[in-house]
Amino acid sequence: MSDNLDLWIVIIAYVVAFIQAFGIGANDVANSFGTSVGSKALTLRQAFILATIFEILGALLLGYNVSDTIRKGVFDLREYDGESRLLMFGYLAALISGAYFNIAATFFRLPISGTHSIIGSIAGFTLIAKGTKRIKYLTIGKIVVSWFLSPLLSGFISLIIFFFIKKYILTKERPLEPGLRLLPFFYGLLIFVNAFSIIYKGPKAFKFDLVPLWAAILISFGVAIVVATIVKFLVVPRQRAEIENKRKSEQEKAKGLEGEEEKLEIAHLFKYLQIITACFEAFAHGANDVSNAIGPLIAIVLIWKEGNVHQEGESPYYLMIFGGLGISAGLWIWGRKVIQTIGEDLTKVLPSSGFTIEFGSATTVLLASKIGLPISTTHCEVGSVVIVGLATSGKKKPVDWRLLSSIVFAWILTVPLSALFSAFFMYVFMTFFV
Repeated sequence: MSDNLDLWIVIIAYVVAFIQAFGIGANDVANSFGTSVGSKALTLRQAFILATIFEILGALLLGYNVSDTIRKGVFDLREYDGESRLLMFGYLAALISGAYFNIAATFFRLPISGTHSIIGSIAGFTLIAKGTKRIKYLTIGKIVVSWFLSPLLSGFISLIIFFFIKKYILTKERPLEPGLRLLPFFYGLLIFVNAFSIIYKGPKAFKFDLVPLWAAILISFGVAIVVATIVKFLVVPRQRAEIENKRKSEQEKAKGLEGEEEKLEIAHLFKYLQIITACFEAFAHGANDVSNAIGPLIAIVLIWKEGNVHQEGESPYYLMIFGGLGISAGLWIWGRKVIQTIGEDLTKVLPSSGFTIEFGSATTVLLASKIGLPISTTHCEVGSVVIVGLATSGKKKPVDWRLLSSIVFAWILTVPLSALFSAFFMYVFMTFFV
């Protein structure tokens, strides 16, 4: 496995994987920060900086779980025993197809699923190399079902949080005080979910895989309590003072919630919560979707190093960082397009609704990452945006249904077309190089 052709496969795979990561960053990271930019909680530059940090952290700390499913879950590796080069070419075909779809969709401002494109691509090269009987249809079925359930689950979680906020804060005559009282709870909840996702069955490099469930819950709860206490005694007084000062300086009367601007105190309270949930969601995205970019690359590198198809080594952390950097590059250079679609064009996003959208989406994605299920962050985000948009907007047309139908149509086409393109490239490789 050490001849020049195999080495060239590895080199080309690095280049294409970076392009694939670039496309995912340009397209999918809008899921994390589109609503924050749309609600004016963050500027584009601020969103890009925070996304870069948390995408890479998520990829580094949790990206290995989904990588294993992407590399090994669609077909039986034993089918390629003694055919290492054939499998390397297959993964390369999948990378090329996935990269094409992410770049093309971003050009048309459509938020597609990087998960769809890479799973379809892997199935496509397998069909050419081994036929229809060699695909793990049960695994594919579970993944496909999750694509439909994930937007509903994400939207359901977002809706619960929104109605809680509406009942105990938004409908109050003076929402500032109940909002400030609940602020430590919201921060603590965010920290608990995030800490638990890292600690429980976490990275082996940090020995987190040895932490039992009860200990992970206890540690996460302890960290959440500490953060909530800090928020109560340090952040809450500061926010109260800031809001009171803004009240005095601004003469405009607060408006209602019916699709218009939110009250000053509500917008200010949820602005910072939304920023934290956006970081939370970027972390979740890095954990789940970095594998769409570098899962096949990891497979190629391990096959090349080990000299067989079984990929028994751990997913290298440097490749997780490599994928995170590619995602960040795509966001900085081309991310503005889909951010506008998610954050502004699909529905009106306010700081309070933006917070609930991001929390529901991030929680759903992190839960999937922990069990190694490559769900679509795009589906989660769009599901939450649409469901919360329907619940919060008083407009006759709360959601741009024409835009939504275009997005759904792109989702439907992604799997079969990515499989077709991957199959084509695999056919070319088998004809001329294998």
